[in-house]
Amino acid sequence: MINTVIFDMDGLLIDSEPLWGLAMKEVFATVGVELTSELASHTTGLRTAEVVDYWHDYFKWQGKDREQVTNEIIDTVTAKILAHGEAMEGLEYILDFFSARNFKMGLASSSPLRLIESAVTHMGIKDRFQVISSAEFESHGKPHPAVYLSCARKLGSSPLECVAFEDSVTGMTAAKAARMKTVVVPEAHNRSNKRYALADVKLDSLLDFNDEILAAL
Repeated sequence: MINTVIFDMDGLLIDSEPLWGLAMKEVFATVGVELTSELASHTTGLRTAEVVDYWHDYFKWQGKDREQVTNEIIDTVTAKILAHGEAMEGLEYILDFFSARNFKMGLASSSPLRLIESAVTHMGIKDRFQVISSAEFESHGKPHPAVYLSCARKLGSSPLECVAFEDSVTGMTAAKAARMKTVVVPEAHNRSNKRYALADVKLDSLLDFNDEILAAL
């Protein structure tokens, strides 16, 4: 029986994906890399260091090392979230939905923990989660299931008792690899991506989730 829900954060609960895009564009520009929105979409859902490694291998910039670029991106996007971060549609609804049904609730994100902590505190939702897990402490990031498995373990739940909510293909793949039921809420421009067929449920908004869908999982 499903009694645990685990959420991704960026692009699902907090409208931060555009802010990530701006931060990466600004920081990569300092090393002579022009990162378009189309290029940035290739690394959605990966850990920040993995994103930097990916583009360093491609562009092979000189000057700043990868660790410096990684830290600058994290600092820049954190500042943008604190200044401009907004809730995704249905944030309070979905948290209230599962809280009212006494579900254990966790957060499993590819973002660094210091960014997660800043974001959920800014949004006033930190206390809604019993466990917050960051893939930065795992041997592998999404699409590997490690961060989902760690979060479930800390919650005292079997993966088979969990439903995961994601917005990206990378995150969905991680949740399914963890053997969790998976609900995806893709960005509007990406909803037609056929890879989302792997999910158990695909929604246009968190507001669309209900007891009927939960019972069918």
